Amino acid sequence: MNQLVLYAVDLVAVTILTFALYFPRHRRRDLVVAYLGVNVGVLAVSATLSASAVAAGLGLGLFGVLSIIRLRSSELSQHEVAYYFASLALGLLGGLGTSTGWLGIAGSGLILLVMALADHPRLFARHHSQLVVLDRAIADHEELVGHLEQLLGGRVNALSVQRLDLVNDSTWVDVRYCEARRLPIVTDDGTGAPTTLHQGTAAHGRPELAAAR
Repeated sequence: MNQLVLYAVDLVAVTILTFALYFPRHRRRDLVVAYLGVNVGVLAVSATLSASAVAAGLGLGLFGVLSIIRLRSSELSQHEVAYYFASLALGLLGGLGTSTGWLGIAGSGLILLVMALADHPRLFARHHSQLVVLDRAIADHEELVGHLEQLLGGRVNALSVQRLDLVNDSTWVDVRYCEARRLPIVTDDGTGAPTTLHQGTAAHGRPELAAAR
């Protein structure tokens, strides 16, 4: 397959990855520059290496070296790491995909499809992870779970106590929880027309009602 076609496919794919998937969902401008720069850089270097006898081995080595340097330069969340490796993979497929033909294009499309679905805002939207600092030292597991569920307004799925400070009376806990469902309540406002209310859970655990129009 013509190498220029693979270059064009890579540029289109990384544009979709960055501007259609990542930035509209996460809004971090500095990583837009990083993803584009890393992709084009890997594309250029891997395309140059593809003309030499050490293309495959050195290309994979470059993948690992760049990953270590970038991941150690600043803290990234897990979804940002996934986008970062997707950008790297697209660059390698574009630069070293001449011998694979349509498999390179199919691989680029598969990467975009997986990222679009796996990072969709509606996928596990009610599940969250937080580091919570409590102003109480709670050593009992059941009591800690109950307190967190009341505080967060949801069901605690897992937790890990990071720090239990009995001197300063505080608890640091990494908690994974699922938000409680909001159940609609239909009432009569006195005019004969039903009014739909949604029962939610406030941060302090008490139910609150908000009218929905």
